[in-house]
Amino acid sequence: MKQLSSEKSFSLVEALVGITIILTLSAILLPNYGAFSRQFSLLRSTYRLAQDLRRAQEMAISAKELPSEGVPPGYGIYLEMGSSQTSYRLYADTSPLGGDERYDAGDAIVETINLGKGVYIKEISPLSPLSVNFKGPAPITTISGAASSAIISLALEADPESIQKVIVNKVGLIYVE
Repeated sequence: MKQLSSEKSFSLVEALVGITIILTLSAILLPNYGAFSRQFSLLRSTYRLAQDLRRAQEMAISAKELPSEGVPPGYGIYLEMGSSQTSYRLYADTSPLGGDERYDAGDAIVETINLGKGVYIKEISPLSPLSVNFKGPAPITTISGAASSAIISLALEADPESIQKVIVNKVGLIYVE
Protein backbone atom coordinates (compact mmCIF):
# COMPACT_ATOMS: atom_id res chain seq x y z
CA MET A 1 0.00 0.00 0.00
CA LYS A 2 1.31 3.38 -0.99
CA GLN A 3 1.56 6.06 1.66
CA LEU A 4 0.97 9.73 0.94
CA SER A 5 3.95 11.92 1.50
CA SER A 6 3.58 15.06 3.56
CA GLU A 7 4.25 17.12 0.43
CA LYS A 8 0.94 16.08 -1.20
CA SER A 9 -1.47 16.73 1.67
CA PHE A 10 -2.80 19.66 3.67
CA SER A 11 -1.84 20.19 7.24
CA LEU A 12 -4.40 21.17 9.83
CA VAL A 13 -2.94 24.69 10.00
CA GLU A 14 -3.25 25.19 6.24
CA ALA A 15 -6.89 24.05 6.30
CA LEU A 16 -7.67 26.41 9.20
CA VAL A 17 -6.02 29.35 7.38
CA GLY A 18 -8.10 28.62 4.26
CA ILE A 19 -11.33 28.43 6.27
CA THR A 20 -10.46 31.68 8.07
CA ILE A 21 -9.91 33.49 4.75
CA ILE A 22 -13.26 32.24 3.39
CA LEU A 23 -15.10 33.27 6.57
CA THR A 24 -13.50 36.73 6.55
CA LEU A 25 -14.49 37.36 2.93
CA SER A 26 -18.02 36.14 3.65
CA ALA A 27 -18.30 38.48 6.64
CA ILE A 28 -17.28 41.42 4.43
CA LEU A 29 -19.51 40.61 1.45
CA LEU A 30 -22.74 39.34 3.04
CA PRO A 31 -23.77 42.58 4.79
CA ASN A 32 -23.52 44.39 1.43
CA TYR A 33 -25.59 41.80 -0.44
CA GLY A 34 -28.84 43.74 0.11
CA ALA A 35 -27.36 46.96 -1.27
CA PHE A 36 -25.94 45.13 -4.30
CA SER A 37 -29.30 43.46 -4.88
CA ARG A 38 -31.19 46.79 -4.73
CA GLN A 39 -28.74 48.48 -7.11
CA PHE A 40 -29.07 45.58 -9.52
CA SER A 41 -32.87 45.86 -9.37
CA LEU A 42 -32.62 49.59 -10.20
CA LEU A 43 -30.32 48.94 -13.15
CA ARG A 44 -32.49 46.09 -14.41
CA SER A 45 -35.63 48.28 -14.21
CA THR A 46 -33.90 51.16 -16.01
CA TYR A 47 -32.73 49.00 -18.89
CA ARG A 48 -36.13 47.29 -19.06
CA LEU A 49 -37.84 50.69 -19.44
CA ALA A 50 -35.42 51.63 -22.24
CA GLN A 51 -36.04 48.26 -23.88
CA ASP A 52 -39.83 48.69 -23.64
CA LEU A 53 -39.58 52.14 -25.22
CA ARG A 54 -37.64 50.57 -28.08
CA ARG A 55 -40.23 47.78 -28.28
CA ALA A 56 -43.06 50.33 -28.66
CA GLN A 57 -41.00 52.08 -31.33
CA GLU A 58 -40.44 48.79 -33.15
CA MET A 59 -44.14 47.88 -32.94
CA ALA A 60 -45.04 51.20 -34.56
CA ILE A 61 -42.46 50.83 -37.32
CA SER A 62 -43.49 47.26 -38.11
CA ALA A 63 -47.24 48.11 -37.96
CA LYS A 64 -47.91 45.38 -35.40
CA GLU A 65 -51.51 44.28 -35.56
CA LEU A 66 -53.70 43.98 -32.46
CA PRO A 67 -56.06 41.00 -32.43
CA SER A 68 -59.25 43.01 -31.99
CA GLU A 69 -58.21 46.44 -33.31
CA GLY A 70 -56.20 45.83 -36.48
CA VAL A 71 -53.15 48.03 -36.99
CA PRO A 72 -53.24 51.07 -34.69
CA PRO A 73 -51.76 54.42 -35.79
CA GLY A 74 -49.03 54.16 -33.15
CA TYR A 75 -47.70 52.66 -29.94
CA GLY A 76 -46.28 54.27 -26.85
CA ILE A 77 -45.33 54.18 -23.20
CA TYR A 78 -47.32 55.99 -20.50
CA LEU A 79 -45.72 56.87 -17.15
CA GLU A 80 -46.79 58.69 -14.00
CA MET A 81 -44.47 60.02 -11.31
CA GLY A 82 -44.53 59.30 -7.59
CA SER A 83 -43.46 56.92 -4.85
CA SER A 84 -46.58 54.82 -5.44
CA GLN A 85 -45.81 54.54 -9.17
CA THR A 86 -44.08 51.22 -9.59
CA SER A 87 -45.38 50.39 -13.06
CA TYR A 88 -45.95 51.87 -16.52
CA ARG A 89 -48.07 50.98 -19.54
CA LEU A 90 -47.28 49.97 -23.09
CA TYR A 91 -50.29 51.10 -25.11
CA ALA A 92 -51.66 51.13 -28.63
CA ASP A 93 -52.88 54.59 -29.69
CA THR A 94 -56.38 53.56 -30.80
CA SER A 95 -58.51 56.44 -29.52
CA PRO A 96 -59.71 58.56 -31.24
CA LEU A 97 -59.94 56.59 -34.46
CA GLY A 98 -56.81 58.07 -36.09
CA GLY A 99 -54.90 58.26 -32.81
CA ASP A 100 -53.98 61.43 -30.94
CA GLU A 101 -50.32 60.60 -30.23
CA ARG A 102 -50.80 60.44 -26.45
CA TYR A 103 -52.29 58.05 -23.92
CA ASP A 104 -55.94 58.45 -22.93
CA ALA A 105 -58.62 56.21 -21.43
CA GLY A 106 -59.80 54.87 -24.81
CA ASP A 107 -56.40 53.52 -25.86
CA ALA A 108 -55.73 49.79 -25.77
CA ILE A 109 -53.29 48.72 -23.07
CA VAL A 110 -50.94 46.13 -24.54
CA GLU A 111 -49.11 45.45 -21.27
CA THR A 112 -48.63 46.89 -17.80
CA ILE A 113 -44.99 46.51 -16.78
CA ASN A 114 -43.95 46.48 -13.12
CA LEU A 115 -40.64 47.95 -12.06
CA GLY A 116 -38.28 45.92 -9.91
CA LYS A 117 -38.84 45.45 -6.20
CA GLY A 118 -38.16 48.68 -4.32
CA VAL A 119 -37.91 50.81 -7.51
CA TYR A 120 -40.25 53.70 -8.35
CA ILE A 121 -40.59 56.54 -10.86
CA LYS A 122 -39.05 59.46 -9.01
CA GLU A 123 -39.15 62.23 -11.59
CA ILE A 124 -40.37 62.87 -15.11
CA SER A 125 -39.23 65.83 -17.13
CA PRO A 126 -40.85 67.85 -18.72
CA LEU A 127 -44.07 66.81 -16.97
CA SER A 128 -46.02 64.00 -15.36
CA PRO A 129 -47.92 62.05 -16.61
CA LEU A 130 -45.82 61.42 -19.69
CA SER A 131 -46.72 59.79 -22.98
CA VAL A 132 -43.99 58.85 -25.43
CA ASN A 133 -45.72 57.89 -28.65
CA PHE A 134 -44.27 56.35 -31.81
CA LYS A 135 -46.16 56.52 -35.08
CA GLY A 136 -45.00 54.40 -38.00
CA PRO A 137 -43.69 53.79 -40.48
CA ALA A 138 -41.31 56.80 -40.36
CA PRO A 139 -41.26 56.66 -37.17
CA ILE A 140 -42.52 59.91 -35.74
CA THR A 141 -41.82 60.36 -32.02
CA THR A 142 -44.18 62.53 -29.99
CA ILE A 143 -43.47 63.44 -26.39
CA SER A 144 -46.43 64.84 -24.45
CA GLY A 145 -46.21 68.56 -23.81
CA ALA A 146 -44.52 69.11 -27.20
CA ALA A 147 -41.13 68.66 -25.55
CA SER A 148 -37.99 67.94 -27.53
CA SER A 149 -36.88 65.28 -25.04
CA ALA A 150 -38.05 63.43 -21.94
CA ILE A 151 -36.05 62.34 -18.92
CA ILE A 152 -37.45 59.56 -16.74
CA SER A 153 -35.68 59.11 -13.39
CA LEU A 154 -36.04 55.86 -11.49
CA ALA A 155 -34.96 55.60 -7.85
CA LEU A 156 -34.79 53.17 -4.96
CA GLU A 157 -37.30 53.42 -2.12
CA ALA A 158 -34.53 52.51 0.33
CA ASP A 159 -32.13 55.11 -1.13
CA PRO A 160 -33.93 57.90 -3.06
CA GLU A 161 -30.57 59.48 -3.94
CA SER A 162 -29.65 56.43 -6.01
CA ILE A 163 -31.06 57.38 -9.42
CA GLN A 164 -30.89 56.03 -12.97
CA LYS A 165 -32.24 57.98 -15.97
CA VAL A 166 -33.74 57.02 -19.31
CA ILE A 167 -33.69 59.77 -21.93
CA VAL A 168 -35.81 59.87 -25.08
CA ASN A 169 -35.55 62.62 -27.68
CA LYS A 170 -37.89 63.72 -30.45
CA VAL A 171 -35.79 61.95 -33.07
CA GLY A 172 -36.48 58.64 -31.32
CA LEU A 173 -33.07 58.09 -29.70
CA ILE A 174 -33.45 56.20 -26.42
CA TYR A 175 -30.54 55.84 -24.00
CA VAL A 176 -29.70 55.24 -20.35
CA GLU A 177 -27.63 57.74 -18.40
